[in-house]
Amino acid sequence: MKINSYRVPLASLALLCLFSACSDDDSDPVVPEKQEPEAKYIGQAVGNFTAEEWYPGGALGTTQNTSSNCYEDNTPAVDDQGLSDLFNQGDLMASAKYTLNTEPYKGWGPIASRRSCEYCHSGGYAHGHSRSDMDPVKGNGYIVSVYYPDAPGSNNGTPVDQLTTFTMLQAVEPFLPPLDPTKIKITWHDVTAMPSGLPMKFPDGEAFRLRYPSVEIPQSAFNTNPKPSNYAVRLIASCNFQGLGLIDAISNEDLEAQYKAEGKFVQLNPELWDNAAKRLKADAYASDYFGKKFIKRFNYDLLDGCLENDVALWDELNVLRSDIKHICSTEAWAKAMSENSAVIDYIQRNGKSPFSDVHPYYNDGTREGIKKAVAYLLSPGDHVNLYNNPYFNFKPEMTDDAYHAFMVWHRGIAVPRARNLNDKAVQRGKELFTGALGCVNCHRASWTTGADNHGSSRILGSKQLPKYAKQKIYPYSDFIQHKLDMKNDIHGSWCRTTPLWGRGLSLINSGAEDRLHDARARNEVEAIMWHAYSKNSQAYRAAEKFYKLPKKDRDAVVKFIRSI
Repeated sequence: MKINSYRVPLASLALLCLFSACSDDDSDPVVPEKQEPEAKYIGQAVGNFTAEEWYPGGALGTTQNTSSNCYEDNTPAVDDQGLSDLFNQGDLMASAKYTLNTEPYKGWGPIASRRSCEYCHSGGYAHGHSRSDMDPVKGNGYIVSVYYPDAPGSNNGTPVDQLTTFTMLQAVEPFLPPLDPTKIKITWHDVTAMPSGLPMKFPDGEAFRLRYPSVEIPQSAFNTNPKPSNYAVRLIASCNFQGLGLIDAISNEDLEAQYKAEGKFVQLNPELWDNAAKRLKADAYASDYFGKKFIKRFNYDLLDGCLENDVALWDELNVLRSDIKHICSTEAWAKAMSENSAVIDYIQRNGKSPFSDVHPYYNDGTREGIKKAVAYLLSPGDHVNLYNNPYFNFKPEMTDDAYHAFMVWHRGIAVPRARNLNDKAVQRGKELFTGALGCVNCHRASWTTGADNHGSSRILGSKQLPKYAKQKIYPYSDFIQHKLDMKNDIHGSWCRTTPLWGRGLSLINSGAEDRLHDARARNEVEAIMWHAYSKNSQAYRAAEKFYKLPKKDRDAVVKFIRSI
């Protein structure tokens, strides 16, 4: 059991010692009001917070733990529904370093993005950190979006078909990764002025800084045939995993109502929302294995509608499952490897032995025979069946039971309890965030989950997963994309509103608190002010109001965000 059921009160604020000079009238020094410990108030209504708001994930989705390992806790639902052993097994499937031969953590090949989930989501499945390289080491949660821009300088366009969604940066000998990470250059740039015209100092004189990354990938970095040309590149950092099952439990009807409510007043992403007819388009939905449709709600670019669509460990580590009969790759990479003389030479030299890692590609041992086997076995084509073919019949590396445990874990990660809600500054921050600033127009405070008739897959079928029906939750997101119009941003500047729950514990869990889709913001203030970078930002007015606040109120807003 990963959950800690005890309550961990945060230390009360230390008193600030104020010394005043002696005077003839011996006036008393000013002593600030003592802050009472939060333990006295946990689970109770206090100030402008309801009792429920101490538990952002509801009774079934919140861990009481707020210490440095809380991001890895399971939800109470996991325990209540008898799934603790499966959760713990799934947690190991997610965190173990995968190898070629060691069961049950077998896979990682012939190409992969990372060695485990924790390589990207380091520090308890947290948000990715900012970096200056693409080395596929633990702690680097970056992937690259490589696309053909739809106009010169555009941040949007069609993805190149030489790469998979999660950039494969590693390969098993003798194969080469589709993209050589050592040739990828990330450069960080400081912003000197914002197009919106707001100075980079608050009216009280306190300065703030903004920075953003650019990425360069030479054509020589692609080990594909053909290699792309005239492409552009952007960075994307990994998302937090906390509360994914709760987001999964929000009903289609409630999400659709949110679109309709917002679509009356602002333009929404035309790929998903018909701004003229005021209705969702077909592309706003994703289907599970059985054809049941769910409104997309996960990831910056809203790729998935239900968590069970997630094919993790297959699309990043290439761990084979019984329900997917080919590896995660591209035709351009399979073709390049089948035509690579060094690859053919290595397999011809080392592949005859049935104990060799490259034996599956040996075929009849001739160069032409090896070429045919490589081209087929590395292809992602629908015609490929790795379990039944003329070259080599693989076996699934992840059992159906192990995948079930993995999905229990994926759906069972808890949201940490809120902190400091008895603090007057936090209460003032909520007042501003939910009131005058208007941040909740996008960062919607609360939802009530539906019946949680979640999707499924062929493997899962009717197998039990943690369920979160009728829970009042506080993710602080509308799960809709809005345009922020930041320098070097992505996907036409449309980005899903990030859930804020639990993010204030990022530093003690992962060692960093970087924010936004490419980890450009180093703290909450930078993240907020990126919303005011351009007057085209749909959040400009809210961020401008924050900009004009006195420092005490700005600090209160930040403290509120860190407390929920």
